[in-house]
Amino acid sequence: MTDYGRPVRFGVFPTPDAGRAEDVLAIAAAAEDDGLDLIGIQDHPYQRRHLDAWALLATVLARTERIRVFPDVACLPLRDPAVMAQTAASLDVLSGARFELGLGAGAFWDAIAAMGGPRRSGREAADALIEAIDVLRLMWSGERSVRYDGAHYQLAGARPGPAPSHDIGIWLGVTGPRLLGVLGRAADGWIPSSSYVPPEALADKHARIDDAARAAGREPADIQRVYNVFGAITDSAPTGFLHGPVDQWVDELTELVLDGGMDTFVFATQDDDVSQIQRFAREVAPAVRDAVARERNGSAR
Repeated sequence: MTDYGRPVRFGVFPTPDAGRAEDVLAIAAAAEDDGLDLIGIQDHPYQRRHLDAWALLATVLARTERIRVFPDVACLPLRDPAVMAQTAASLDVLSGARFELGLGAGAFWDAIAAMGGPRRSGREAADALIEAIDVLRLMWSGERSVRYDGAHYQLAGARPGPAPSHDIGIWLGVTGPRLLGVLGRAADGWIPSSSYVPPEALADKHARIDDAARAAGREPADIQRVYNVFGAITDSAPTGFLHGPVDQWVDELTELVLDGGMDTFVFATQDDDVSQIQRFAREVAPAVRDAVARERNGSAR
């Protein structure tokens, strides 16, 4: 059993479709109105049908008051980390501390190279991600001047600023053993997707994160575990993982908290169906919170 005892949170993962911009903003408004905690926006600058993720994140923050946002996940090969640090800090300041940073090593290398970005091997992409974490921390450090001499990124007396309004979480969308270890040592959260890391694969990856965290003198429970989940809430019999009625969703998500180690669920629905998001927020999320609280209170006794 793996339950880190963290608060249970819920979010939504709308498609940043440029042809349906107002629908995306309507989803953000519905998520805020119905008490969800997070909005994650995928970042694929080479996707011609997508709005720019960072422009959309800024717009969502400007149109909401409470909900937090994060890139799910930022495309590092096309986003310089020093500039990204300043943009993230600025959004955090402007929104009243409502920005977190999801970060990925990169994929779709042909498309990245077509936009002038680097074509990296798996090892190079991992090395660059490790360096980017260092650069981000330095640019948020409040130091007068910072230097960094990496293979992929350099700082030569850069002047950090502005400072973020809170300690922005760096959440990594990684799955390999090496970067899971880096996450445990140096990052604040993990963002797997159920389509790539199904529930039965979570335990091994948690263990790698936790071992690295303990070796670095950190508590594994300090690391947030954010799960991008895909499915459909129906009124018919279950047809698979997270494809079925509300009771099935409540049971499966509760098990993922208490036995699967996850604490945050970001829901992507087919065709960005607002009614699905409303059911998730109004029927599933509160029931999961209640079920987890009951189990935890029972265990405490």
